[in-house]
Amino acid sequence: MRAYARGRLRLRLATGFIALLLTALLGGCGGSWNDPYPVADRDKNVLYTSFTERPKHLDAAQSYSEDEAAIHAQIYEPPLQYDYLKRPYTLVPMTVEAVPEPRYVNAGGQPVAADAPNVAFSIYDIRIKPGIRYQPHPAFARDPSGALRYGNLTPADLANVYTLADFKETGTQELTAADYVYEIKRLAHPRLNCPIFGLMSEHIVGLAALAKELRTADAALAAKGEAGGWLDLSKFPLAGVEQLDRYTFRVKIEGRYSQFVYWLAMGFFAPVPIEVDRFYAQKGMAEKNLTLDWYPVGTGPYMLVENNPNARMVLARNPNYHGERYPQEGEPGDAQAGVLKDAGQPIPFIDKVVYSRERESIPRWNKFLQGYYDASSISSDNFDQAVRTAVGSDAAITPEMAARGITLDASVAASTQYMAFNWRDPIVGGASARGRKLRQAISIAVDWEEYISIFQNGRGVVGQGPIPPGVYGYREGEGGIDPTVYDIVNGKPKRKSIEAAKRLLAEAGYPGGRDATTGRPLALYFDTTSRGPDDKPMVDWFIRQFRKLDIQLEVRDTDYNRFQDKLRTGAAQIFQWGWNADYPDPENFLFLFQSSQGKIQFGGENAANYSNPEFDRLFEQMKNMPNGPERQALIDRMVTILHDDAPWSFGYHPKDYALYHSWLSNLKANQMARNNIKYRKLDVALREARRAEWNKPITWPLAFVALALAAVIAPAVRNYRRRERGTASAS
Repeated sequence: MRAYARGRLRLRLATGFIALLLTALLGGCGGSWNDPYPVADRDKNVLYTSFTERPKHLDAAQSYSEDEAAIHAQIYEPPLQYDYLKRPYTLVPMTVEAVPEPRYVNAGGQPVAADAPNVAFSIYDIRIKPGIRYQPHPAFARDPSGALRYGNLTPADLANVYTLADFKETGTQELTAADYVYEIKRLAHPRLNCPIFGLMSEHIVGLAALAKELRTADAALAAKGEAGGWLDLSKFPLAGVEQLDRYTFRVKIEGRYSQFVYWLAMGFFAPVPIEVDRFYAQKGMAEKNLTLDWYPVGTGPYMLVENNPNARMVLARNPNYHGERYPQEGEPGDAQAGVLKDAGQPIPFIDKVVYSRERESIPRWNKFLQGYYDASSISSDNFDQAVRTAVGSDAAITPEMAARGITLDASVAASTQYMAFNWRDPIVGGASARGRKLRQAISIAVDWEEYISIFQNGRGVVGQGPIPPGVYGYREGEGGIDPTVYDIVNGKPKRKSIEAAKRLLAEAGYPGGRDATTGRPLALYFDTTSRGPDDKPMVDWFIRQFRKLDIQLEVRDTDYNRFQDKLRTGAAQIFQWGWNADYPDPENFLFLFQSSQGKIQFGGENAANYSNPEFDRLFEQMKNMPNGPERQALIDRMVTILHDDAPWSFGYHPKDYALYHSWLSNLKANQMARNNIKYRKLDVALREARRAEWNKPITWPLAFVALALAAVIAPAVRNYRRRERGTASAS
């Protein structure tokens, strides 16, 4: 009887399992089987994206990387921002009433004209909008008496606190000018590694002196046994920064530095109130990752509500956000592109942003194709699957991607990649006709169009000068073509022939690639960094470019540190290098040719060590001028000088490619701004429909298993029934 009972039990389990399989086959579980997100988030206004490396810094005073800014730029609000749609890139207010204009004074504080020779200081008065409030945060929580509820925490208070959510009460307060003043002081904090302190200490009056004073105060704390204790920055005056009233603060800059206004759009100048600094400075907080570096505090449209950088980070709407409207003006073509359909509407449109960590490109790509990420970059592994390129034409999405409604966005980065000639070198450098014509010949021979096609998958715009598209001073069309390297044929640039390059080479004294005086073959040196065997095709390509002119190119590989040393000492002859803009102003590119920025003599960013007195004179005139016809004329003349002198072979401006699903809209790349999520919009219903369509379960294996089990169980069922009938007859 026991064996019989066990048989009945096994039969019931087997038939129950088959029933479950059948239920699954009929879709009884609901939703996509492989959906990686919680059920509570499905059908919600949630943007899904990914990140590769965990953010190191979310403290605005320390963060200087793209992956970090992608998160904290949605939280922090510096005084200014870049217009989402307008090009060239245009500064507009974020928390301030207007973009501040400097006024100029002499050493005695008397007003002087902007172009006066005795300008001692530039003064910016910055007035913020009243009524802006911070996100809910425990640093602002107060008890009935008005005192900070979490201002004097003890070890016992922190015993059961592990995340910010463990503090039961939160509060808020209004943004004031004092908060911006406090953050600027934090740039000089001895325990914060602010990457722009060196530069800002040269321009903001008194910042270097404040840093010295804070180091002394920090050492005094350590001497008292209070190392790591709170430094109340409000007690330390900063000569060049002061609060004028509740909503106005003043910044005093040494001499002229018109580019300072661009820094006011960077996270380094986002406000940090003293209450937040004091809250996080309490003993025991840092050990639990309760820091501004882990939990930023801002007035922006989103706030960080979950921080698990090994797996997932989540932004949610800031309920205290002061609000903003979608831009109502853009460029020609924006209306047709669909990025103006929400003009004037309140933003943000999206309620929540989920960042999932994906260390490998293949899983990230597959999840994008399944619809579980709303956007994706394009790695080399899946480039051909996503993009089709053809020489002389723009890249296009492949038919397979287009069939899914996926769109391609290609935007030119505010950066430049180039090949430089060391101006100090006796062969390729100098202002003589011999060196200049040699550089011009090489610039013609090095085919950057081919380089972009082979090594960049077509992702680049050939450089006609150092200024990239989207930055003021860049010239479109024939007016911007480098006439040393290109001819205009049917209204389009065409690289000059190798025969033209060989004629220049002969005029330089190297007919047929040989020194006309000695008869020796011309041999040049190309310095590069060793990055493994994958770079060999690129190195071989450069050798072939010089071989067109019968020039022998010897490649000298080295590690990155040694390469840097070569640049500093002038030991490099020809090398490939690049520059990413700190801000979208022509000064930030043209200063790379300024004599006073020479790498060898001054340790500056002029890696080619180029020097031209006329260029330097024009640069000094141009750098602090407002944009307009007069400034453009100076820029044009400076670029013409560079075309003729050819200290660089103007390589290319990289293109960034991104893929977007059809349910994500209001898409326009902005290379200078990172706070773009507030403009994006989702069609959640369309996304759910596409996910269901693309993730239909493959059920035939389950059906096969169910049939196989049924075949195995069938004899047992028959035996069981015979026994049941036999038992009934016996009774």
